[in-house]
Amino acid sequence: MKIMVKKGGPLTTLQDTGRYGFQKYGVLVSGAMDLFSLKLGNILVGNKAREGALEMTMSGPFLKLPAGLVFALTGADLGAKMGGRPVPLNRAVYVKEDSTLSFGFAAQGARGYLTVAGGFAVPAVMNSKSTYLRAKIGGVGGAPLADGTELETGELTAEQEGLKAVLAKTGGKPFSTLGWSVETTGLFTGEPIRVTQGLQADWFDNATLQEFFHSGYTITAQSDRMGYRLSGAPLHYRDSSLEMISEPVTFGSIQVPADGNPIILMADRQTTGGYAKIGQVIQADLPRLAQMKPGQTIYFRPVTLTQAEKALARQAEFLTDVKMMVQR
Repeated sequence: MKIMVKKGGPLTTLQDTGRYGFQKYGVLVSGAMDLFSLKLGNILVGNKAREGALEMTMSGPFLKLPAGLVFALTGADLGAKMGGRPVPLNRAVYVKEDSTLSFGFAAQGARGYLTVAGGFAVPAVMNSKSTYLRAKIGGVGGAPLADGTELETGELTAEQEGLKAVLAKTGGKPFSTLGWSVETTGLFTGEPIRVTQGLQADWFDNATLQEFFHSGYTITAQSDRMGYRLSGAPLHYRDSSLEMISEPVTFGSIQVPADGNPIILMADRQTTGGYAKIGQVIQADLPRLAQMKPGQTIYFRPVTLTQAEKALARQAEFLTDVKMMVQR
């Protein structure tokens, strides 16, 4: 099956779980900003959780979908419509007749994901379909979706053919869905982002650490897939003469440059960094962080490694439960 891109949208790229094993060569991990929504969408259509999906930022493309396609929308609510009907989030959707899928602007969250049964048939680059924009590799020509692009979908498994048959029997046009969806409001709560201690947390005195955890920081307009630049109470080293050698960084590392305004490294982060790291956003909260927009205020809350591991385990259990429900 082929999907025709009528309009590419402001920033729509193909992303999967990332390009691992090549950071020693200076190659970024990239991958989806909100891995939870990517994995959920793939589970809903019967794909492996790591399969590629379209990541749509703030708004989405206009796509001509072929009859017989099974897809799912997860993450931010981008006001998707098909044939004048709103398309629900967090459930499998079956296209009954050739139709145009359109999107508005994000009503909640910042990034939406579109997964298709069978995945997208694009070649993997260094074991990943993810688009790395700066190097122009992966995805569809290493670039955002362009008008007129054709996206081919992969072959379906026997289980996906069964899901398709069930959906085809349900009522409604131009699409039909199952009678249930997955609740994901936890992605958009205003709760603080949980943080474990950074490798250089001891470079900051107690007063500065208290400031960090009790003051809000606003996401500035100078934020993208590489990092979120924050504005708020400046953070300063206890000793201004301290210097460090660049070392590896990861998704969620919170660096403090000379101006004292933190930077949170995101999916397209560099492989190393030379600024002190005051904290590390826990993996379970990275999806919530990825759904925040410029202008929003972030509050941080310290947690232990044990608490961080338990939060991630609960998230993994949730996705496992969804997978079992889909396979019934």
